[in-house]
Amino acid sequence: MNNSLYIAATGMQAQQLSIDTIANNLANVNTTAFKKGRVNFQEMMHVDAAQNAVGATGGMTTALQSMGISIENVAKDFSAGSLTQTNSPMDIAISGNGFIEVTLADGSHGYSRGGTLQVSKDGYLATSSGHVLKPTIHIPSTAAAIVVQADGKVMVQNAGQDQLTEAGQLELVNFSNSAALKMVGSGIYQPTEASGDAVYGKPGTEGLGSITQNALESSNVSLVDEMVTLMIAQRAYEMSSKIVQASDEMMSLTNNLRR
Repeated sequence: MNNSLYIAATGMQAQQLSIDTIANNLANVNTTAFKKGRVNFQEMMHVDAAQNAVGATGGMTTALQSMGISIENVAKDFSAGSLTQTNSPMDIAISGNGFIEVTLADGSHGYSRGGTLQVSKDGYLATSSGHVLKPTIHIPSTAAAIVVQADGKVMVQNAGQDQLTEAGQLELVNFSNSAALKMVGSGIYQPTEASGDAVYGKPGTEGLGSITQNALESSNVSLVDEMVTLMIAQRAYEMSSKIVQASDEMMSLTNNLRR
């Protein structure tokens, strides 16, 4: 295949994924605690056979050249979104770094940036999707109010009582490379080899954020930034398609040459 066609094809494929990622970001602009995706590109290398030569020792020397573009990864940008006050005691947000650990349906562990909580049928604090928080925090059926403090301590006020009693302690989890976490849906992430191991800590310590009750974290998607990025991706796609057209015209001229 003509090299220019191959290079242009890789460019079009890469920009298509970029546009798909931007579309997903825009679609989730109002999704609680949504973290935008970012496509990272890298150049493709190949061995240039024309540059291979026998060296003085008789060995082959190999020349690498850049030919086209490929996708390195689609990383998550975990920059903080703004906090929106909701005045609902079951809404919590993380102000700063960290995730709340939850237990998924298959028994594995997932990690959430917070959201609207509920009390499960068994009396445990859980996400709105039904994932029980870990460590488990049991809320008695007599609880009339739930208070989540900035340090993660969960207090309950039983009906007919004025004092608060401690029900449990929320922990936060951080990763050395949060951008490599894998999204599994419903605002839940799972670790990968690239993300590193989970590091646990008390909210407000060891670089971890604090818990804010009566608030939700907004998406960190910026409409202006996404629209600018979309225009750049569209222009890059258009230029790659013009390269395909130009290469096709050149080959057509070559095929129609007459002696």
